[in-house]
Amino acid sequence: MSAADMEDTPVRPSALTRYEDWPDYAVRHRFNAASPAAQELADTLGVPSVTPDLEYTVHSETVHDDVTTSHLSWQLGFGPRTAAWFVRPAGETGPLPGVLALHCHGGVKAYGAERLVSLPDNSLPAEVRTKLYDGRALATWMAQQGFAVLAHDTFMWGSRGFGLDTLPWRTATAVNGQRALWRESGVEPSAAEQYNAAAAAHEETVAKAATLLGSSIAGTVAHDDLAALGILATLPGVDPGRLGCLGFSGGGGRAMVLAALSPLIRSYVVTCMMTTFGSLLPAYLDAHSWLLHSPGLAKLGDWPDLATRSTAKILVQYGMADQLFPEQGMRDAHQHLVENLPSRYTGSLWQEPHVFTQAMQDEAAAFLAAALKPTPSGSSPAPDPTRTAS
Repeated sequence: MSAADMEDTPVRPSALTRYEDWPDYAVRHRFNAASPAAQELADTLGVPSVTPDLEYTVHSETVHDDVTTSHLSWQLGFGPRTAAWFVRPAGETGPLPGVLALHCHGGVKAYGAERLVSLPDNSLPAEVRTKLYDGRALATWMAQQGFAVLAHDTFMWGSRGFGLDTLPWRTATAVNGQRALWRESGVEPSAAEQYNAAAAAHEETVAKAATLLGSSIAGTVAHDDLAALGILATLPGVDPGRLGCLGFSGGGGRAMVLAALSPLIRSYVVTCMMTTFGSLLPAYLDAHSWLLHSPGLAKLGDWPDLATRSTAKILVQYGMADQLFPEQGMRDAHQHLVENLPSRYTGSLWQEPHVFTQAMQDEAAAFLAAALKPTPSGSSPAPDPTRTAS
């Protein structure tokens, strides 16, 4: 190739903007788990180790809706700074049970934890919370119920998103198609909608990068969640012996993985994120992101088997009209957990689509409150594994 030809050749843009330091960190730092079962999972997902002794900054604090909300941030070992919100009952000094509220995927990456927190200056489109959480700001509401709640942006979302102002070529091809559809429909997309379209196409590229690094999207997300859990345990007014987590959809998957990796989790809730791997074949493969489809994970067992790697109590809420999971797959997973975790598992079957309704949130909060209640023996009454809700 001549010098002139080289000058005319366009420069291929970075596919990892804002994360150029990720490859070096992921290769050099591997997570050391507290048990062989957790280590096996961490190695399969390629979870990077969490930077020890993370420090956080409090940027602001407001009191509204009977809660105190603190805007926090911290710097992990790679990528951009993490934004988070710590919400607890106003005037309450604790010690309170701590809950990590894990936001869903939702096809919305421009916003992360903001969908869970009521903020006076929140720019979150109302339809995001209405569609997914029945209009309720989950973290804020949980704090009103007496929990100290931390909600953070995880890898690929919000503050932890990739820089997509200049699109990688493959991502650009997909986005150009979406832009053509918008033009034909006379739609003027918002900046967030444009970012979400680019991030959806870019997720495939991120999954490739993670694979090359011996990691996975789920493993890198778990790294961010482990870091946030460690910070939650140190926040003022939080009882580090009474920690739990909950999540809807992709957030529920994150809760499963986090509980399997960390013995700090005493109890957790998985909402609309439980089925068998086999039930996803062949029609439901494209209903889910790389958070669920992690290379090598099936070698360790089925999806519900992740719960057996934890000693925590678990509530799984199934939406029996969920358009993302076949009903039989959910029923099979429920039966599998009934048989394998009879003393730690509660399953509730709701005649709902893929949504975390306020009634389901009520049940989740009650479950966590009972499981995280301080008792002389440090244990709670065994749950009923056969509960069915309407």
